[in-house]
Amino acid sequence: MQRVLVVYASRHGATAGIAERIGEVLGSAGLDSVVANAADKPDPTGFDAYVIGSATYIGKWERDAIAWVKRHETMLAVKSVWLFSSGPVGTERVTKSGASVLEDPATIAELRPMLHPRGTTVFFGAWDPTLPSATLAERIIVRMPAMKDLLPTGDFREWPVIEAWAREIAAEIAAPIAVG
Repeated sequence: MQRVLVVYASRHGATAGIAERIGEVLGSAGLDSVVANAADKPDPTGFDAYVIGSATYIGKWERDAIAWVKRHETMLAVKSVWLFSSGPVGTERVTKSGASVLEDPATIAELRPMLHPRGTTVFFGAWDPTLPSATLAERIIVRMPAMKDLLPTGDFREWPVIEAWAREIAAEIAAPIAVG
């Protein structure tokens, strides 16, 4: 049985929820999946594939996710890896300037040359301004009146999209590797 480690970094739990759902879908597809928080520094030994994700703020992944990837870069570079990011909130798919809000964040461009991921994606996240702020910058941002208009409140995660992506990963892992 193929073993898959799903590692995530999440400030307020939305990305953790995405990782858990991915793990459930992989498990229901017959894979042995383990879901772990990057902050807990999970051991990547003994896994056949990795799905790594992080909440994204201003184009960057959380430090714990980046640190985990860099710590295990040598092992990950020779395995099957998929990367996901979560963060955009709201229902708009393009910005006022016409750019996609689901574009890979800058961190993916930094990780791509070392990991050669088989796939990357961006999922909508969730925003609840009543939750305690995780950083000083976040505390300042939430108090700015203009931010209330820019950051829609709610859970915008698209579970069918997340589940479909996880099923695609499961199918790729289960598919025999073509030789020659």
